[in-house]
Amino acid sequence: MFHHLMNRFAVFVIGLSADAPDRRGERRGDSRCDRPDRGDVPGWVLITLMTAGLVVALWALAGEAFTSMFQDAMNKVRGAG
Repeated sequence: MFHHLMNRFAVFVIGLSADAPDRRGERRGDSRCDRPDRGDVPGWVLITLMTAGLVVALWALAGEAFTSMFQDAMNKVRGAG
């Protein structure tokens, strides 16, 4: 499952590359598509994607530990532990 998710994530990130066509099928380097309000991918998008990638990687490596920590914390809050 992890490899399938990472493959889909990689395809998504590659789709954001500068050479990819935009929604109208034009390349971003075409003079028809050059507009002053168009720019690079905003920083918040990159931060969001990198954070999502880190969460997926951490969850794949330590998912069982996270689950047990969460269960232990919930049991302590309920007074069962």
